[in-house]
Amino acid sequence: MAKTLGMLADLIEGAEVIGSRDTEINDIEHDSRKATPGTLFACIVGAHVDGHEFIPQAREKGAVAIITDNENAPMPAGMDVLLVPQLSEALKVIVPYFYDYPAQKMRVIGITGTNGKTSISYMIRAMLRKMGFRVGLIGTIQIMIEDQVLPVHNTTPDVVELQHTMAMMLEKNMDYVVMEVSSHALDQNRVAGVEFDTAVFTNLTQDHLDYHKTFENYRLAKAKLFDMVGSSQAVKNGKTAVVNLDDEAGEFMLQHASCRQLTYGINTDAHLKAENIQVLADGTKFDIRHKFGVLPLDLKITGIFNVYNVMAAVGAAMTEGVPLPVIKAAMEEFSGVPGRFELVRGGQDFAVIVDYAHTPDGLENVINTARKICKKRIVTVFGCGGDRDRTKRPIMGRIAARLSDIIIATSDNPRTEDPAFILSQVEAGVEEACGDKQHEAIIDRRDAIFRAVGLAKAGDIVVIAGKGHEDYQILKDKTIHFDDKEVAMEAIKAKMGE
Repeated sequence: MAKTLGMLADLIEGAEVIGSRDTEINDIEHDSRKATPGTLFACIVGAHVDGHEFIPQAREKGAVAIITDNENAPMPAGMDVLLVPQLSEALKVIVPYFYDYPAQKMRVIGITGTNGKTSISYMIRAMLRKMGFRVGLIGTIQIMIEDQVLPVHNTTPDVVELQHTMAMMLEKNMDYVVMEVSSHALDQNRVAGVEFDTAVFTNLTQDHLDYHKTFENYRLAKAKLFDMVGSSQAVKNGKTAVVNLDDEAGEFMLQHASCRQLTYGINTDAHLKAENIQVLADGTKFDIRHKFGVLPLDLKITGIFNVYNVMAAVGAAMTEGVPLPVIKAAMEEFSGVPGRFELVRGGQDFAVIVDYAHTPDGLENVINTARKICKKRIVTVFGCGGDRDRTKRPIMGRIAARLSDIIIATSDNPRTEDPAFILSQVEAGVEEACGDKQHEAIIDRRDAIFRAVGLAKAGDIVVIAGKGHEDYQILKDKTIHFDDKEVAMEAIKAKMGE
C-alpha cells in the first residue's frame, strides 16, 4: 500500500513537492492523534479547527510529510510538503488511489433517502450474513466489520476515514460493504473513489434544508448516488438501482440510473409490491408479489414504514442473488435496530417507544404506527435540533399535536442555538394544531421524559422521538451523556416506586 510522495503528486495537476519525492508514505491522516510513522498529514481547515496547528503533534507521532493548499503554511523542519491547488479536491483523488481503490474489490451497497437508511442497512446485512457472506457496515449508529464494532461520527465518513475503513474491511476479507450514504456526503463527494454495485432509494421528505437551501438541491444530491451506480467507468459488473416507486422522487432517481432497475411500492405497479398487509402490535405480516410469485413474510417488526424498509432491503438482496428462502428466514428472524421503534420494558402497564424520528415524515410515521397499536392515549415527547433546518420545527409541532393526545415539546441537540428559541418555534406549530389537547414545553429533556412517563396510564403509549440510538446531547459549550432509553427506564422505575 505504501506510495511515494512523488507518486501522489503526479495525480494532481499543479501539485508541487517541497522536499523529497522519494519519501515513502504508509498512511494518510487528518487527525494528528492517529498519525503513525510514515503518515502524510492532511492539514484541513475546518469551521473551528485549522489542521496546520497540529503539525507538531502529527510529527511527534511519526508523520513524515504534510499535504496542504496553503503556500504560506509553516514548513515543518524534517518534514516534506505536498502543496496542491485545492486540498479537498486533491484528497478525493489521492486517498482512493493510495488505498488501491478497496471498493472495487468488494461488493458495495449504498442506501440513500431521508428515512429508513439505518434499518435497511441492518436488514441487508442480516440477509447477506445468512447467505454466508462476510459483511462490513458503515452507518449512523456504528461501523461494523462482521461483529467488530467501531465508533462513527458522521452518517457517511469523510473521504480519508471512509477509504481507510474500506481498506480495513478488505484486509479483513469482507465480501460486502453495506453503507448509508447521506446527502451531505454525496454533495461534498465524500464517497469519491467508491464504486457502488447496488443503490437503494428510500424516500425524500423535508430535511437538511439548512444545508441544501432548496428541496431541489436536496433531491439532486440524493440522485448523485444513482449517477454513480450507473457510471460507465465501473470495474465491476451487475449494477442495480432499487427505488421506492411510491415516493414522488422515485422516478427522478430512476432517470439518473443508467443500469438495471428494480422498483418497490404498495400503491404503484412496482416490481416488488406489498399486499395483504397486517400491521400488528408485535409485528407485521404481508406478501411481496414479484415476477417469480409471492414471498409471504411474518415479521417481528411493526409499522407501515417498515413494510417499505423491508421491501427495499429484500430488493437489494434479490439483486445480489440471495435466494428467496434465505431472504425469508433472515427477515423473519430480524428483531429490529437500536433506537428504531424500540420498546423500553420495565414491567410497566403502558408502552414506551424510543425512535430516531427527527424529520416531519419520520415523526408522522412513528406516531401513526403507535396509534394503530395503542389502546388509549399517545403521549409524545420530541424536539428539534439546533443549527439545523428551522422551517421543519413548526411543521413537526403541528404533526405531533394533530396525532397525539398529550404533547411535550423539549430540547433535542440544541448545539449553539438557544433551546428556548427552538422550543418557541416548535410550540408555534403545536399551538396551531392542538386545539384543547394538553401540551407542555419543557426545555430539560430529562424532565420532559420524566413528565411524560409520569402522565402515562395503563394502555397508553409514550413516544420519545428525535434521538433514538444516540447516547449524548450536544449543548452550546459541551456534549453530555444522554440516552433516551436510560432516562425512560429511570422514569419508569421511579413511577413504579423502585
